[in-house]
Amino acid sequence: MLSRNPNADIFIPDQVDTHSALSRITHLCIAAHQDDIEILAYHGIAACFAKDDQWFGGIVVTNGAGSPRSGYYGHYTDEQMQAVRLREQRKAAYVGEYAAQIQLAYPSAIVKDPQHMEVADDLHTLVEQARPDVVYLHNPADKHDTHVAVLLRSLEAIRALPKDQRPQKAYGCEVWRDLDWLLDGDKHYLDVSQSDHLATALVGIFDSQISGGKRYDLATAGRRLANATYSSPHYVDKAKALTFALDLTPLITDETLSIEAYALSYIERFKNDVRTRIQSFQKS
Repeated sequence: MLSRNPNADIFIPDQVDTHSALSRITHLCIAAHQDDIEILAYHGIAACFAKDDQWFGGIVVTNGAGSPRSGYYGHYTDEQMQAVRLREQRKAAYVGEYAAQIQLAYPSAIVKDPQHMEVADDLHTLVEQARPDVVYLHNPADKHDTHVAVLLRSLEAIRALPKDQRPQKAYGCEVWRDLDWLLDGDKHYLDVSQSDHLATALVGIFDSQISGGKRYDLATAGRRLANATYSSPHYVDKAKALTFALDLTPLITDETLSIEAYALSYIERFKNDVRTRIQSFQKS
């Protein structure tokens, strides 16, 4: 049993058995909503695309309820929108050649309640079976409440694994707050220049969100281009598109490390950098 939720959905594009599909995953993304994966974890999707020895897997934790809608989808009920978003995520998994796409379909309220253990338990089961080398997660400075809650449930699940079964690397990536404010030494630069046509196609699959009033396709491509161009004021661009990420690996290797203190340490270094630069050039 992969999930305690009877509404959970698993889709395996090449139709191998579930155990084989999960156990081959090398790069895993755990995200809150449908289309978050394609925005935050394209680095992993591209790394695995058309490869036999590397496979990307996606987990969407929530059911996508409450999403904004207009135009063609303006009259859709919440249940209809959930069904549409589930199908769109399956389409993305097919186009991106994912090893497996799991949609746990939990309401956001359950995900955000730390007293509900189902979400962390499900994620623990899935990560234990997949044993990925790399995980892509939301970052702790994201401004979307559900994104932060999914990150916390993900860390709980991974930290509950024996240390030799945990991923080797964890990235906290951009969705609802850019990470360009990080000090250059604190950024992880994920080059997402590869196959920009595939990147565009994957985000474009989520028509219910785009034609529903949010141009995630244009905004995502624009952010990646801006990251590449503005990553350094003194050197020519080394990549056509970049995603910035926080290194969350210390949080999965050391379960005693405070998540809050770890996140705030980046902000403290940023604050000190701003202060130092101003003080360096102002009149005394």
